[in-house]
Parts: sequence; structure tokens; C-alpha cells
Amino acid sequence: MTGEKQLLHLVFGGELKSLDSTEFRDLSALDIVGIYPNYAAAHAAWKAKAQSTVDNAQIRYFIVHLHRLLDPQAA
Repeated sequence: MTGEKQLLHLVFGGELKSLDSTEFRDLSALDIVGIYPNYAAAHAAWKAKAQSTVDNAQIRYFIVHLHRLLDPQAA
């Protein structure tokens, strides 16, 4: 371990019902890309998935700051 503080981030996405919302068309079809130890790693994974779906505007990927949910006082 590098001594760097672990700040977990979740990357996931799927097809939205409409472009002006964040409501997913089918929750069972969500793509859970993974959980990453820092924002830089999560951003790299997000960027790769977002670029791979660029032809479908309805598909969006998101980064969730899990560390903020796990320890809200630290944020």
C-alpha cells in the first residue's frame, strides 16, 4: 500500500429514459463498471466506458463518490 488515503468511487451507467433526466430505462440492465480506490482511476474507467458508447446518446455513465456516503463527516 502506498500510504495514499483510500477514497472509493463507483462507476456505473446505463440507458436513460430521456436525455433530460437521470432515470434509467431498465435498472436490471445497469452496467456496474467497478469500484476504484481514487478519483483518477474512476475517471479513467468512466472515460473509457463513455467513449465506447458515444454512438448512443441515451447511454450515460456516472461516478459516485462512495467515500462521501461511507463517511459524510469527512466531506
